[in-house]
Order: sequence, then C-alpha cells, then structure tokens
Amino acid sequence: MLSALALLLASAGVIYFSCELFVNGVEWLGRRLRIGQTATGSILAAFGTALPESVVTLVATAFGAEAAQKEIGIGAALGGPLVLSTIAYGVVGLCMLLYGRRLGRQLVQADGRRLSRDQAWFLLIFAAKVGLGLVAFAWKPWLGWAFLAAYAWYFRGEMQGSDTEEEGQPEPLALRRHAAVPGLFWILLQTLAATAVIFAASRLFVGQLETVGRGLGLSPQLTALLFSPIATELPETMNAVIWVRQGKERLALANISGAMMIQATIPTAFGLFFTPWRLDAPLLAAAAVTSLSILLLFLAFRSGRVSGLRLAQSGWLYGLFALSALLLT
Repeated sequence: MLSALALLLASAGVIYFSCELFVNGVEWLGRRLRIGQTATGSILAAFGTALPESVVTLVATAFGAEAAQKEIGIGAALGGPLVLSTIAYGVVGLCMLLYGRRLGRQLVQADGRRLSRDQAWFLLIFAAKVGLGLVAFAWKPWLGWAFLAAYAWYFRGEMQGSDTEEEGQPEPLALRRHAAVPGLFWILLQTLAATAVIFAASRLFVGQLETVGRGLGLSPQLTALLFSPIATELPETMNAVIWVRQGKERLALANISGAMMIQATIPTAFGLFFTPWRLDAPLLAAAAVTSLSILLLFLAFRSGRVSGLRLAQSGWLYGLFALSALLLT
C-alpha cells in the first residue's frame, strides 16, 4: 500500500513536469505552423493529451476479450467528459483565485462567445451519445461515423477560426533555451517525447490508483468509476495549472474544451463500432452531472464575465456524482 502511494505521487510529479515540457513545445509548434493560440490549445494540445485515452478506449472496446473489459471502455468514454467538465474547469477557477492578484485580474480572460458555442455543441453531441445508450437497434454501429464526422467538422472550424488576441510569447524552448526561434526538429522532439512520458506515467498512475482503491476496500468497478477518469484526464488538468500560472487562461480553457470535444466523439465512435453501447445507472448518473455542469458553463461563458470563483464551483459537481455513484453501486 505504501509503495503504491509512493509510486502514485511520483507518477503525478512526472506527469506535471512532462506537461511543463509539453505545453512549452506545443506553443512553439503552433507558432511555427502559424496556428492561432486558441486552435493550438483546442487542437494540438488537446489531441496530444486526449489521444492516449482514446487509444485505451479503442483497445478496451475492440480487443477486450470479456464483456467487463468492453464496459471499461464505455466507462472511459463517459468518465472523461465528466472529469473535464467538473474538475478541470474547477482547477482553472482555483488557479485564478490563487494567481489572480499576481496576474492583476480576477476575471478569466476568455473568448466567451467561442467557448459558449463549444459548450452548446458539446451538449448537443453528448445528448445524442447518451440517448443512443438507452436504445437498441440493428444499425446503431453505423452512427459511429456520424460522431467522427462531428469531430472533423469541429477540427475544420477551429483551424479556420482566428484569434482576436494573443497571450504573449512562448517561453524559450526547454531543449534550445538560447535560440530565439528554435528549429522545428527540436520542437517536435520535445513535444513528442513529453507526450510519450505523459502517456507512460498516466498508465502507471492509473495502475497505482487501482491498487490504492483495493487497499481501501473499494470494489474495482467503483474505483474505475470514481478515480480512473481523474487519472486519465490528469494531463489536461496539469496543462491548465501551468497555463493559468503563466497568465494564459485562453490556452488552458481551449485545451479543456478541445479535449472534451475529442472525448465526446472519438471514444464514442469506438464504443458504437465495437460494443452494444448500453449505459447502466452509474453511467447515466455521470451523464446527468456532466450535462448539468456543461449547462452552467454555457451560461457562465455566455455572460462574458467569468470569475475564478464561478469556475471553481464546477468542482463540487464531481462530489455530487461521487455520492450518487456510491448509492448506485
């Protein structure tokens, strides 16, 4: 138990420092590719951090030998958006409360119109995803292509969008600190290496979390439902801490928003392709809390004035889910 706790803390530390290298590299990558900062966060950063979870869902649903393994994949497709919409946004709010005085502002700098639009589209896609989990019909697997098309549409819109404001220059690339403009090779090397370490450390974190859960007497299902999504979405949360600390809330929020759109579409497509895609009571509870959080975020971003406290309040909704999960399992 003690060794599992030590490895848990060590892997969390590795993830954080790897995220430092990742966000540094991905900012430079976006600049070299002439991609706006919002698209850098919502596409490049989100793809790098959400891809490992999507691969895990693909492996669990397509190659899982038992029904329980396929159910883990379905749970991952629901758990990711839950954690991002509650804990990740809540962490952004907490960081604003911590760093707001140093940054000289209490309100979050964000493109409220763009973010509220993202929340609305996510809620629409998420409602379709949950609705399909309540019914059964022969051609349901074919609808997986519709979710892939939805992400392709989102990708195209983000890449064609333009930023109205930049949030300062990237910090010097860690691998080339004395280069005013580092070469693309070094940018890619740092970004891809950091992504690989994040992936490996996240897998270790998940494994140790399951060990700790067993040590606390929690069932594997409850451990997977409550804690595994937190582990898999840890990179996005760490990115948010780093970017808010640097005064780049737009990048932090774009990263979370982009990761949520990936989680709403690509893992869902895999689930529809390879499983019956039926949702049980705990997963429906996760879906209900996620929808409530997204609705509140939509209203917050639409108002155009989002304080750190308002975002921080998203975090308590995960506690609501945890309570409901304990009652339903």
